[in-house]
Order: sequence, then structure tokens, then C-alpha cells
Amino acid sequence: MAVKEILVSNPKASIIVVSFLVTLVMTLITKKITDQDRMKELKKIQKACQIKLKDHKGNPQKMQEIQKEIMECSMELMKHSFKPMIITFIPLIVLFWWIRGIYAPVLPAWLWYYIGTGIISNIVLRKLLNVA
Repeated sequence: MAVKEILVSNPKASIIVVSFLVTLVMTLITKKITDQDRMKELKKIQKACQIKLKDHKGNPQKMQEIQKEIMECSMELMKHSFKPMIITFIPLIVLFWWIRGIYAPVLPAWLWYYIGTGIISNIVLRKLLNVA
């Protein structure tokens, strides 16, 4: 009960802290579980392919080959991205259920605070922790 009282005493600040901490844990799990070097390599390949696509606009055959390569990279990136999501899905559902029960009565817009902080935190933490 003491945790709930602390969270409710200053709901805006506490939801921002909770969102930041959840984002931090998710980012660390993503960094630990995924092959960061491979993900960075795949993103570089995709960027190179985008440039190739612009260079070969008049050649449909070559464009199709490049698009196939982009699709293969995208599928592999998605596969890597799903690993942390699978691991964190159930705990996040439970956490959201718990948070909603605490904040909904005192801060009806709690979800917007959570989402806003989560987006900003995700961008900053991925840059700071060098997560692909």
C-alpha cells in the first residue's frame, strides 16, 4: 500500500518516472537479447539499397532485385525485434493493468503522460546506450 500512496501523492511525476524506468528496462532487455552488430549491419544494407533504388529508377528488373534484398533485410530485422517483445509482453500487460488501477481514478490522462515519456525516453536511451 505504501507504493500506491507514493505514486498517487504526485501522479504526474510518478507516471513519468514509471514510464522512464519501464522504457529503460525494455531498452536494456533489447540490447542484451538482440544481436546489435547484425541489426546495425542490416540497417546499413537497407540504407544502401534505398540509394540503389533511386539510382535504378528506370530499370524495373534491377529495382525488383533491390526490393527483394530490402524485404529480406526487413524480415530479419523484424525477427530480431520480436525476441524482446515476446519476453516482455506478459509482464507489460500485468504492469499496465496495475498502473491503470492506480492512476485512472486520480489522473484520467495518465496514458498520455506514459506514452509521451516513453517515446522521448526510448529515443534518448537508444542513443545513449547505442541500441540499434
